[in-house]
Amino acid sequence: MILYPAMDLMGGRVVRLAQGRFDEATHYPADPAEALAGFAASGAAWAHVVDLDGARAGVPVQHDLLARLAAEAPLDLQVAGGIRTADQVARLLDAGVERVTVGSLAVTDPDLVRGFLERFGPERITLALDVGMEAGEPLVLTRGWTEGSGRSLWEIAALYPEARHILVTDVSRDGMLSGPNLALLDAAARRLPGVALQASGGVASLGDLIRLPTAGAIVGKALWEGRIDLAEAIRACA
Repeated sequence: MILYPAMDLMGGRVVRLAQGRFDEATHYPADPAEALAGFAASGAAWAHVVDLDGARAGVPVQHDLLARLAAEAPLDLQVAGGIRTADQVARLLDAGVERVTVGSLAVTDPDLVRGFLERFGPERITLALDVGMEAGEPLVLTRGWTEGSGRSLWEIAALYPEARHILVTDVSRDGMLSGPNLALLDAAARRLPGVALQASGGVASLGDLIRLPTAGAIVGKALWEGRIDLAEAIRACA
């Protein structure tokens, strides 16, 4: 399993949100470039970096910082935050980002996102599907988790038979250190066998990571709060 240490950026600073709420941001003193170098020194091959300002604005905001980090970082970056057009995807990839993450757009404009997959290739695009559980059904949310799509994770994933990377987040678990939704992730692993799934939301311990059935895992708050040692986790999940 590939571990993706996560770094969320707001105004160039490292932060973490609780359940996506911008008014509940925890700030960390780490320099972003130094943090990425530390991830690499611990053995990470990837990092997941989110432009929170871009996510809130609906357009990439911290592109210059992301470009500098991608050029300098000794590991591959998967980047998210406000990406809406093919030109924005191309600009990030040209800057050295290895993989671009698309969220709400995968629900609201599947034709456009299928165009991304065709133009840039399925290895360069991750679909981020955020879900809220209702009566046991994972329903996809959009626009920073503020709107329901009325469609299930399985319906949206079926729109993209060519997709290679899908990131699944149970929003009720995000930033809460409450443990991942293993039932959801087990179901996703069974129902989406051709996809390299990434689990996100709730990871609080090394034990949580070991139990995940996915090809990858995003590790955020537990890492920043010192609950997980990245080097140990990478060795355990190799």
